[in-house]
Amino acid sequence: MRPLVILRPEPGASATAGRAAALGLEVRLHPLFRTVAVPWTMPTGEFYGLLLTSANAVRHAGALPVLPVYAVGEATAVVARKAGATVAATGTGGVDALLASLPEGLRLLHLAGAERIAPVDPAQVISVVTVYRTEPLPPPIPDSLAGTVLLVHSPAAGRRVADLSLERAQVRIAAISEAAARACGVGWAACEAAPRPSDDALLPLAAKLCKD
Repeated sequence: MRPLVILRPEPGASATAGRAAALGLEVRLHPLFRTVAVPWTMPTGEFYGLLLTSANAVRHAGALPVLPVYAVGEATAVVARKAGATVAATGTGGVDALLASLPEGLRLLHLAGAERIAPVDPAQVISVVTVYRTEPLPPPIPDSLAGTVLLVHSPAAGRRVADLSLERAQVRIAAISEAAARACGVGWAACEAAPRPSDDALLPLAAKLCKD
């Protein structure tokens, strides 16, 4: 069985590692980034909901505005509830699918990371505020990744993977989205994207690539 190398920042890396180990996978942790808070202020205007597309936004924002939360996925919703927020809706298929289920014209405050994928033609009025950013950590030794499956949770991680001096024919990639897979480049032994942008969809794909 091929080892699975988890590249996402903590604390998500350890959470994913626990789920992967429960599937019987050999797990290695090597985060490529860490997340740090960015000072922010509440924008002016009246908002009717809080859009959250990352649990890291909750962790780094401090006290959340008292607004109904629209969370991109269950992991983000869980962290928001622990922070005392009321979750009005939880998506299962990415931010565009979540927004498509909400009323048109709804004024939303989006607390987000400095690097994010913008929604495509949202019907809501969305104000974006950056509350965290990522900083690179030292990459793994390339030879240590031969014969592994890399778990890529973002396009940013994919770009860093693409910059590593790897024997690509010896490495497989399981990516959380098509965008993350594209960022990795070509020439890998396998490079596949999960059908939905969540660990629940990504880890079965990773298990298949580890065991095939």
